[in-house]
Amino acid sequence: MTKEKFNEVINFAIDGEKEAVLFYQELQQRTKFNARKEMLKELENMEKGHIVILENIRSKGIENVTVKEVTNLNISEYIVEVKPYDDMTYQDILIIAMKKEELAMKLYSELAADFQATELETLFLKLASEEAGHKLQFETLYDEEILREN
Repeated sequence: MTKEKFNEVINFAIDGEKEAVLFYQELQQRTKFNARKEMLKELENMEKGHIVILENIRSKGIENVTVKEVTNLNISEYIVEVKPYDDMTYQDILIIAMKKEELAMKLYSELAADFQATELETLFLKLASEEAGHKLQFETLYDEEILREN
């Protein structure tokens, strides 16, 4: 693969992460409670962390990238999507976050399948694994703090 094509793929992934950062920044402005704003700030920072990972892959290459297997609780697959609104509940913030991570995970998994047996497959599997880890984090919170309350 050419360096130019590799950089195109990295730029595509970074653009997606930047969109996620902006999304979580907008949500922070829509809620009044500090605890929710802090959680949304953490989400924003996780997406910024993805940008750092991608820049490191750009500079160091894919050879040293490890792809972790992540448990999937499958909660987000059975929950109806929520649209952002002013002063959202904690439950709705978790749902939005789970769904956003689920979509990103699926996108990267599909891209990995399109580039089987190439270095791009490894890159996309790494990104899918990162998104799956965040999805698991939100599903765990949802399971412990929402589902168990009912």
